[in-house]
Order: sequence, then structure tokens, then C-alpha cells
Amino acid sequence: MLVLGLQGSPRKKGNTRFLLDRFLEESRNLGVRTITVDTDKRNILPCRELTACERKGFCPIKDDLKDEIYSQIHEADIIVAATPVFFYNMTAQLKALIDRCQVFWARKYRFKLKEPGIAQRRGFLLSVGASSGKQLFEAIELSTRYFFDAVSANYEGSLTYRGMENAGDLAAHPTVDKEVRQAVEKVVKPLTTRRRILFACRENACRSQMAAAFARYLGGDQIDAMSAGSEPAEKVNPLMQAVMADKGIDLAFARTRLLDDAIAAHRPEMIVTMGCGEACPVIPGVKIEDWDIPDPVGQVDSIMTDVRDEIETRVKKLIN
Repeated sequence: MLVLGLQGSPRKKGNTRFLLDRFLEESRNLGVRTITVDTDKRNILPCRELTACERKGFCPIKDDLKDEIYSQIHEADIIVAATPVFFYNMTAQLKALIDRCQVFWARKYRFKLKEPGIAQRRGFLLSVGASSGKQLFEAIELSTRYFFDAVSANYEGSLTYRGMENAGDLAAHPTVDKEVRQAVEKVVKPLTTRRRILFACRENACRSQMAAAFARYLGGDQIDAMSAGSEPAEKVNPLMQAVMADKGIDLAFARTRLLDDAIAAHRPEMIVTMGCGEACPVIPGVKIEDWDIPDPVGQVDSIMTDVRDEIETRVKKLIN
């Protein structure tokens, strides 16, 4: 399970950073993995309205979004957007990231594809402002709601604080710790009771990717799924992405992962193997189930489709 924090504040020790850090700390206390994207320190270029995302389904701009952050959004179960108020809106750094997520909107609404995590993905807003204006957070909330819709995250609410002028003001707020804990209890904790299952094959480019995607899409309320490989390929198989798109499931931003790294980050209760050979792990107390599914790489397209359908059937049985 991943909670992804999108940090929009350029201030090193500001109130927004304090707020997001507290939210992620409380999430880790529940045993949840967290990642922070510090937008001010990353190479995130603004949208140039090239319209390639709506015509072709991808963004041609090469930066950290394309290389890494799109994949983190794709993987996340919970996305937390955090920003101070700049002229009654979010910072330019966070807005640049959100604008570039038009590619998710296009793939969802133009190409009619669904993110595997759509059933359980959640979004939450954190924001801090110096003034006390009645409408201080309205524009930020509206932009964030549309962003969460584009990346298929259900808007779960917000924590917002007015009158936080100086660094350290929020840390001295009398109720902030209690409110953060309550927000994490509401948004994060319900997803921690799911069964953690790791799907493993050799390259993590095909079979295990499909299995994890079906598990998230069909049973994400019950299964916290991840995939990995003993010898991960540089990238996932494009034919696999195509046959999954035929089922309406979007794996455009899927990335391969090393088996050892996945186990360290996602201590599984069950491992489903699909041909990782002698490198398939044996962990005390962890159930191992092997699916005898042939590797479709290098075969004709129909074989890939047959393997996809077999994996879908097996995942449905596993959920039941």
C-alpha cells in the first residue's frame, strides 16, 4: 500500500511541510509505505498544450513526471496534495504537476481506460494560508477535486488552516495533531486491513503485472496487490499493455520492480508465483501458490490474450 504525498511548498521548514510530514508519519505508524514528491526540487515542466495526450494518450515532455512520478501516481492507493496559499490558489510548482496530469484525464475520458486502483484510490487535501479570508481555500479545493477525478481518486476531504503566518505556527496549533490522526484514521486505516499479495514472475513485464492489475481492479477492497520479478526487465511488455487495454484496464504507467525490493516494501501474506525459477522466495509464515501459466513473450498475439484471460479467471477465484 502506498500513500503518495505531493508537496507543493517551496519553503524548507514551512507549515505545509509540517502538515504533510505529520500526515505521512501517522500513515507509516499504521505500517503503510509513503513517498513524498517535493515539487520544488523536481524537474517538472509546465504543460505546453501540445494536445498529444488527447490525441495519442501520452505526454511527450521529458522530465521527472514522465520518468517517475506518473508511475508513482499509478501505483498509489492514496494521494495527498499539500500546498500553501499563493494568491488564493495553490503554488505554481504543484499546479505544474497537476496540469501535466491531463494525460490521466485523456486516457480516462478520451480513451475510456480505467486505472487498476480506481475502486479504492483516495485523495486528500492539506493546505495552509496566512490570511483569514472566508474564501481562502475555495479555488484550491476546486482544482484539487478535478485533479483527483482525473487520476481516479475519490475526494475524501481536507485539512485547512488559516492565519498561519510564520514558520512554526502550525506546530503550535492546539488541535492539529488530533485532526491529522483523525484524518489518517478515516482515509488511510480502512485500507490497511486488506490482504497483502505479491505476484511474482521472472521479468515482471507481463504475467505478474496482469495479475496484480486484475487483483487491484476486481478486488482492491480486499487485496493490497503488488507485482515484481526476480530479473526485472527494463520496461513492461507493450503487447501486454495492449491486451489489458482491450479489457479497459490502463497499464500505461506500470513499471517493473525487483522481487527483493517488493518484499522489503510490501511484506506479503501470500506470494503467487508464475515462473520466477529458483529465485522465487520462500518466506517463513507466508503462503506460496504457484500458477502454472506459460510465458507468452515472443508468442503470437492470441497467446497473450489467452494468458490474460487465464490470469483473470484465476484472480477471480483467488478473490472469492
